[in-house]
Amino acid sequence: VRNSVAYPHLNVKVVGSHGGLSVGEDGATHQCIEDFAIMRAIPGMLVLCPCDGNEMRLAVEALVNYEGPAYMRLGRLASQVFEEDYPFEIGKANVMREGTDAAVFACGLMVSETLEAAKLLEAEGIHIAVINVHTIKPIDADCVSHWARKCGNVVTVEEHSVIGGLGDAVADVLMGKVNCRFRKIGINDQFGQSGKALEVLREYGLTADQIAARIKETL
Repeated sequence: VRNSVAYPHLNVKVVGSHGGLSVGEDGATHQCIEDFAIMRAIPGMLVLCPCDGNEMRLAVEALVNYEGPAYMRLGRLASQVFEEDYPFEIGKANVMREGTDAAVFACGLMVSETLEAAKLLEAEGIHIAVINVHTIKPIDADCVSHWARKCGNVVTVEEHSVIGGLGDAVADVLMGKVNCRFRKIGINDQFGQSGKALEVLREYGLTADQIAARIKETL
């Protein structure tokens, strides 16, 4: 990809169909949890991670009209499809839920888990904004900065290593510019393991109730 696609800046799109831990039983050899980091580091590479089937369709349509190299991550696990007709624009995040106590930036499968976490927190009087960052690179810096300033607490949630992914992309925007509490929720410096997809997600702290608990800790 680096030498044959990105370096000559070819109009080639790469789709990874088994991203994240939720490949499940295939285990660590097939659970790709470093793809954002690798692709973000390649100059000129667009990096996408749609949150559901509808957004995937819109992302594919956008990629057809995008000139240049691009990578899009898809997951194998069946996921929630949102009823709302959210717009899709490369480089523009979507606010799925507004809130004042924390701004939570998520991507892919973690968007639905974070929205469920928001419901759990709301029952305790905690109101979080949930922002779907479908474009990891280039990230929507204006959206990130706005919600960080508005809430003062920032959390990122991703089915990816905490090194080099969405969390670091958000941190790059905020560092030295916005004063806020910041926490990354993802996979710490380790490989995945084999198991039922939902059980593996729980093992690594990526289910709605676990995300809600980590957000409360941050607050």
